[in-house]
Amino acid sequence: MLTDLLLAAAHHLLVFGLLVMLVTESVLLRGEVGSATAGRLARLDGGYGACAVLLLGVGVLRLFYGVKGYDFYLHNPWFHAKIGLYVLTGLLSALPTLNFMRWRRALRSDPGFTPTAIDVARARRIVHLELLAIGAIFVLAAAMARYGGF
Repeated sequence: MLTDLLLAAAHHLLVFGLLVMLVTESVLLRGEVGSATAGRLARLDGGYGACAVLLLGVGVLRLFYGVKGYDFYLHNPWFHAKIGLYVLTGLLSALPTLNFMRWRRALRSDPGFTPTAIDVARARRIVHLELLAIGAIFVLAAAMARYGGF
């Protein structure tokens, strides 16, 4: 029982940590992105990626060591939809990540580097899509907990 509580708490804290970093990225992408902001975005995105990987790891641990057991999850269509959307969000997040990494490399060679407005707008749109997807994941998680296999 304690294991389930600790895993659930870690899972929720990681979700909120991931969400905070993504919202912060969204805020930083609202205006002009200068060299300091570009570097900050790259660091935040690294934290976002770390949270996402840890979240997946804790989720797998919950699958096997949680009170509900893996059978509950494997026969739950809401769980499959949630995981599918999580994977889609992860794939979608690769695009801003590649941009931020490119910006960081450009900053190393040119400290006055500023990303183009088009690149910033593209990254902002994708981050907004990620935030929408995370909102949908919350809805799917609530459905999963309440409705099981329908």
